[in-house]
Amino acid sequence: MALLLTTKKQLKTTKKAAKHHEEAAKHHLEAAKHREAGNHEKANTSTLKAHGHHYIAASAQRANLKQQALNN
Repeated sequence: MALLLTTKKQLKTTKKAAKHHEEAAKHHLEAAKHREAGNHEKANTSTLKAHGHHYIAASAQRANLKQQALNN
């Protein structure tokens, strides 16, 4: 039973990481478009949003690694 709960928790954090990686990519692409258009303020805002999503994704990945280490 504990293994099943762990697997569900890992699946949840894996999906969370993936979602935030996708959001980060979206914001990076927005930043690139804003830079090409010469709107550096909007580009900076999009870049900051991307980095926030990267941070959340990395946190979820670290949680997954810790859980895997406890199971082995």
